[in-house]
Amino acid sequence: MPNASARDLVKTAGDSIGVVVRGAENPFFAPVISAIEQAVEDAGYTLSIRQIKAGEDELAAAARLSRAKKLKGLILLGGRFDYTKEDVAPIDIPFVCCTFTNDFGTVESDAYSSVSIDDREEARRAVRYLTECGHRRIAILMDSASDRSISELRYKGYLDALAEAGIEPDPDLLIESVEFNMAGAYEKAGRFAASGKQFTALFAIADTFAIAAMKAFHDKGLRIPEDYSVLSIDGINMSLYTIPTLTALVQPKEELGREAVKILTDVLAGGAHRHIRLQTTLREGGTVRKIS
Repeated sequence: MPNASARDLVKTAGDSIGVVVRGAENPFFAPVISAIEQAVEDAGYTLSIRQIKAGEDELAAAARLSRAKKLKGLILLGGRFDYTKEDVAPIDIPFVCCTFTNDFGTVESDAYSSVSIDDREEARRAVRYLTECGHRRIAILMDSASDRSISELRYKGYLDALAEAGIEPDPDLLIESVEFNMAGAYEKAGRFAASGKQFTALFAIADTFAIAAMKAFHDKGLRIPEDYSVLSIDGINMSLYTIPTLTALVQPKEELGREAVKILTDVLAGGAHRHIRLQTTLREGGTVRKIS
């Protein structure tokens, strides 16, 4: 019988791909990881996964994993949007940013690959859907308007859609949770609903924020969509079971994972780095109503 540990040591030196998951508690990542695992296996590589918390340094974790497992390539699942050349210098193997981009960074585009949605454009599409339903007083629930990350990009898309519809942005309709978690979103959404500020719809930058806001509104005796409409981006499985079902722009989660592996294996075979943007699909649930 071959020694499994010894066999794995030999294999990881030549055909192992690593995945670092930043924000392992995020339910959005589960189907992406499953797709990556299957695609890596189908491509004939072994897989090493390291999961870290949302606030940890994914590049440091990636560098450690690469040295420990003698990786050929890396997939960063979730991460910062502002890498510099110095930040990525410790990673001396090809890597792909999956589900995020480096919009605020300075790394040359031919030095890495990425696969994600266009966060700004998809947010514009989401808010445009609300304006087409007649909404003009649209609040936004986000982490921060200036976090140099996903929240800022989707906030810019929100502003793009308002401008497109001829709506003047109202700073009073910005709800910043400060921390990217459901507890913070629940607290801030509840305070906002109790403040008496006039709005008819809420755009949440993520499903988890939307679900927390729906709970906060319910606890205040408010009804969705009769009192407020709610729309978000992501389409996590949990959002299928809200009451009513959350209306969302659904990210192609499995495709994101498969494309990340395909890009990386192409680069390992001598191909050039690429940057792919996938589109969301509107899932019309029951949380948005049309108004005149």
